[in-house]
Amino acid sequence: MAILEILTYPDDQLRALCEPVTDFDNPEFQQFIDDLLETMHDAPGCVGIAAPQVGRPIQVVAIDCSLARHPPEGHHGLMLACNPEILSWSGMEVGREGCLSLPDYTGNVVRAVEAQLQFQDRTGQTQSHMLTGFEARVAQHEVDHLEGRMFIDRVVSRRADMFPRKQYQSRRSKKSSN
Repeated sequence: MAILEILTYPDDQLRALCEPVTDFDNPEFQQFIDDLLETMHDAPGCVGIAAPQVGRPIQVVAIDCSLARHPPEGHHGLMLACNPEILSWSGMEVGREGCLSLPDYTGNVVRAVEAQLQFQDRTGQTQSHMLTGFEARVAQHEVDHLEGRMFIDRVVSRRADMFPRKQYQSRRSKKSSN
């Protein structure tokens, strides 16, 4: 497995519309998924990543709220979602978001409190989960990446709702320094 380079704003590749995944049996695709997961697990503070963030314009996201500093109860653990679609949502809530592709800032973003996410797993099998709270927020954030959107597109005011972010050390660096 390999740690992939994470693209940062304003790289144009982050604004591309992503193509659906159709060939789940392709060994190169399966290797890419392994590399994407390895990249997510290595990145500091990361609970989600989307393929376009590493330069692949395909509809793949990984979400793992168990990696959060304070994991929410009732999360679904690691979800590798190909061709994800939010079928329904309810409630609205402001919350702080960050992004690997915009590492120096966080921002206040309004998102749905609940979201029904349908997707295909890495083998092409269809799954559907009702997500709530933080997990629903992460899924909406990652699905936005597949449509060329970033959280900064959803803040009401860049002046009032954007904040400098503290710097994180990668998980791999933390392990080697202990």
